Amino acid sequence: MPFRYRLQKVLEFRIRKKEEQLLVVQKAQQAVLIAEENIRKNEEEIESTKTNMRHADPMMFESYDNYLKHLWEKAEKLEAIRVEAQKVLDEETAKLVKLEQGVKVLEKHKEKHREAYIEEEKKAELKTYSELGVTRYFRQNQERIEEEEQEILKQLEEIDGGS
Repeated sequence: MPFRYRLQKVLEFRIRKKEEQLLVVQKAQQAVLIAEENIRKNEEEIESTKTNMRHADPMMFESYDNYLKHLWEKAEKLEAIRVEAQKVLDEETAKLVKLEQGVKVLEKHKEKHREAYIEEEKKAELKTYSELGVTRYFRQNQERIEEEEQEILKQLEEIDGGS
């Protein structure tokens, strides 16, 4: 009889949940990368605006200052978005770690049960061989006793026939 793990459905369920959580973590990582990319683009925009301001007409300085203030406010908002995305990523990663631990626990449990099952199968096989050996020994012993009895009977007949 092949090995059947009684908690196999639970193990499969946990594996499926772990894989789903892995997808959630990947989406959260993607959100963090997008937020970081938006911050980088905004910083490039700030740098290019500063460079353009140096070459611009003095009459435009106020407009550049206003635009720079807008970009700095945008940078703060983008950083807040990145921090929130990182926080979500950390939470989802922690959930993934817990799910992975749950799967590992069941896999170890399954492996222990598989080893116990194999051990039981070996014991049953040895018991069968042992029973066969005992039966064979008993049969051979009976045959030997019968042969000895026949020898004794022959000897008795010879003794009786000779006298």
